Amino acid sequence: MVENTPDISEKFKLLKSSTSRLRNSSASERSARMNALWDATIKRKDDLFKAAHTERGTHDLDMAAELVMLKTEMDFIIKNLPKWMKAEKIKNSLATMGKRCEIRRQSKGVVLNMAAYNAPTAESFVPMLAAVAAGNAVAIKPSELAPHSAQIIQDIVHEAFPRDEAEVFLGDVEVAKTLLEQPFDHIYYTGGTAIGKIVMKAAANNLASITLEMGGKNPVIIDETAKLENAATKLAWGRVMNAGQVCIAPDYAIIHESVKEEFQTLLTDKINALYNSDGAGLNNSAYVPRIINARHTQRIKTLMDDAIKKGASLVSGGTVNIEDNYVEPTIITDVTEDMAIMQEEVFGPVLCVIGYKTRDEVLSHIAPRRNSLAIYIYSTNDDNIEYFLDNTSSGSAVVNNNCIQSGTNPRLPFGGIGNSGMGRIGGYEGFRSMSNERSVVHQPLDKFRDFLIQLPPYSERYTKLIMKAIQK
Repeated sequence: MVENTPDISEKFKLLKSSTSRLRNSSASERSARMNALWDATIKRKDDLFKAAHTERGTHDLDMAAELVMLKTEMDFIIKNLPKWMKAEKIKNSLATMGKRCEIRRQSKGVVLNMAAYNAPTAESFVPMLAAVAAGNAVAIKPSELAPHSAQIIQDIVHEAFPRDEAEVFLGDVEVAKTLLEQPFDHIYYTGGTAIGKIVMKAAANNLASITLEMGGKNPVIIDETAKLENAATKLAWGRVMNAGQVCIAPDYAIIHESVKEEFQTLLTDKINALYNSDGAGLNNSAYVPRIINARHTQRIKTLMDDAIKKGASLVSGGTVNIEDNYVEPTIITDVTEDMAIMQEEVFGPVLCVIGYKTRDEVLSHIAPRRNSLAIYIYSTNDDNIEYFLDNTSSGSAVVNNNCIQSGTNPRLPFGGIGNSGMGRIGGYEGFRSMSNERSVVHQPLDKFRDFLIQLPPYSERYTKLIMKAIQK
């Protein structure tokens, strides 16, 4: 099904019509909707597995991990939602003595969630949970690059929600453009930076708040004290997982020259141990997914070819099959800044390697790609770890592991900074981002507390009080 763009405005109006009712809904009512979403999702579990395998060549357990992420998030929200929805009492200041101050978190209205293709179920439903928890109506635009998943997502939402509370819009870029013309109250976008800028401009036209999750080139730092075999095992998994189509995937590694050659050999060995244990070839592994389509497969090949042409060297891998959307897990070394592969997020199972001698060199390599979504540090030297954490900027960081900070602990806010995004999702932070934090001050009317000393004509007492305050 492809959405007719003239219908989008009418469907938006239907969602808008429910905002007052949803704003005043109870925690139990919102929880019931989330449970209905989960029940409808599980009913279509096998269909989701099949769709993911068709679109990305994933193993069923990879898709099941997406559902675990969804269930973990939902359970945490439902458990804490009654507490989050209560007015938060705020301590008084000198100027509000005798009054009652609080923060009430109200729904924003209608939230648009524009999901990407690399994890379409989680990216559609995890932000949706936050929006529903905060009492919003929700519109979802799944990626047209994962059409099988998109259709199932629409079916699930239509089963779990009334059409005036949630809607899923299928279609291409024209549907996305028409959606962005609607006066949504909040927009959540997952994808690349170029489209993120377009989404942000559209949000500005309607003064909508926004959450952007845009990935980027996530660096890995491996110093001379790192446990190399341990790091190689984890990095092999982190780079090949979902064929590298993960926003927090390690993109390039900056490795101390004293261990660079050894680590490259270990990493090659670990890729084969994890993904070619039966010796049938990486291209025949049930654990090596495919790139989403031929265009992106060709894009990755072009990046690799440009790097080799400009002097980079293949450590391992390098095979590409456009017809099968297959990119062999690949390690490329001796990369330089003039190579396109160091300017663009690869979003494929290709790891670039750079050597370094001093800690300052590490920072100089990261500087052109500052504000990544994630940074990974492998070291057993506390001073080095703190140095790299203190002197870099990223949405998240992991020490001695990778790709474990998203979807694993709903108490940890997740998001980017600068080019990698803005805003946070996950647990309470997701609920907050989808809510209007409304400050409320209650003025008692008894004569002991309802005094108006600040009104003109100013008394001598008030004058002395203010002047004394600024002198302090």
